[in-house]
Amino acid sequence: MNAIIQIHATDNVAVATAEIAPGTELKLGELVLTAQNAVPAGHKIALRDIAEGENIIKYGFPIGHAKRAIAKGEHIHTHNLASNLAGLREYSYHPSAVPIKSETPDTFMGYVRPDGKVGIRNEVWIIPTVGCVNGIAEAIEERCRVKMPEGVERLCAYTHPYGCSQLGGDHLMTQKALSGLIRHPNAAAVLVLGLGCENNQIADLKKVLGDYDSERVRFLICQEVEDEIAEGERIVDELMAYAAQFKREPVPASKLIIGLKCGGSDGFSGITANPLLGAFSGKLIAQGGSAMLTEVPEMFGAETMLMDRCVDEETFEKTVSLINNFKEYFMRYGEKINENPSPGNKAGGISTLEDKSLGCVQKGGSAPVVDVLSYGQPIEKAGLSLLQAPGNDLVAATALAVSGAQLVLFTTGRGTPFGCPVPTVKVATQNVIAGKKPNWIDFGAGALLEGESMESLRERFFAYVLKVASGEEKPHSESLSKKNLAIFKDGVTL
Repeated sequence: MNAIIQIHATDNVAVATAEIAPGTELKLGELVLTAQNAVPAGHKIALRDIAEGENIIKYGFPIGHAKRAIAKGEHIHTHNLASNLAGLREYSYHPSAVPIKSETPDTFMGYVRPDGKVGIRNEVWIIPTVGCVNGIAEAIEERCRVKMPEGVERLCAYTHPYGCSQLGGDHLMTQKALSGLIRHPNAAAVLVLGLGCENNQIADLKKVLGDYDSERVRFLICQEVEDEIAEGERIVDELMAYAAQFKREPVPASKLIIGLKCGGSDGFSGITANPLLGAFSGKLIAQGGSAMLTEVPEMFGAETMLMDRCVDEETFEKTVSLINNFKEYFMRYGEKINENPSPGNKAGGISTLEDKSLGCVQKGGSAPVVDVLSYGQPIEKAGLSLLQAPGNDLVAATALAVSGAQLVLFTTGRGTPFGCPVPTVKVATQNVIAGKKPNWIDFGAGALLEGESMESLRERFFAYVLKVASGEEKPHSESLSKKNLAIFKDGVTL
């Protein structure tokens, strides 16, 4: 393994694969340099002298500019590198999307629903319309869990603090999020539990939900019955019996919808785990499947890569709106658009938001962008879609599930145990965290640093994901609670 990696031929920095001591002589092809100071693993080192104000290039794109003159071999990080990001931008469309050559789909064992959608888990969900009935939902779950019939993999009462005292678009986002979960194919059956006096009236929620299967989705308003727990128990017993009828059967990988997410990123994220997800996404899309890329603030600085891959000008314009509307969201609250990366990101070697973003978008590979989805909007087209949601791990992962992802692939260099409403596979960027947290990490991309080819690792990972979809493998996050919904909020609370 080489001590440093140059990601793109035009980069004026390289990334340290392990800690480099001051005075260490480093070679990169014909280039020879000496480390001027200590460079932690995942951090950047200058490949040549860089003038004050000159752009720092990584991934072939600027990740900021030098605050002062930087010498060849010097450690580059937040102390001498500053972001170039500021405000809204005007964009022009330079189409460069290359169609992905189709492949014969692999198969997995899934649950085919009456509407043709496919679930990868066979669960029964209890979804409150309002936080006031969270305790009732949990009480119903507790009574019914001990009676789960064979074939029902999980009974889960989701909880959240919303559904009342919200206004306008903020209230609508809650309704869209809940509706997306009610429709989700991983849930064979759903009880929607209301209070009766909340803003989020079941009658209004049904308008957002649209058509539904009355055998699969049932509603209960607690204020309208004498014993809501007993009545809820009765309904859930019936829903579990209905759910138990479904059996796994072979389905093509084209039925898979995968959510792409990263968190606790480090300097290796854009070199190993995120490109692995990009390679995986390309293979899945070639087989007719779908992937969703979100974390809009972590597209800032890398957005033109996605814009130029839009399939047409309409999709390009929707992407421009996605980016600039999210910047305006920041500015509306008086926040800087480049108030990122996090302390953990910085410790791992990420210096600016552009640095983080250019690594983040690697998860989308090179697939054309076929659509742009608003928060809570169901995915409609096969291929790569962009989804409106923030970078926050819990909120973004929940948003992916709400829009129809049956599975979330989550890359991490720092490690995290969280789960969301759908199975969440944790992919480590390097072997250190994979070895340190085997109870969190499901798959390691650090093999790329050890010499395994991307093609080989992609094939191993694709086979693993099909096993997860088939229920043969269970990500570690599935052993933990997933019942707390993280719904995106943007508005006044009364």
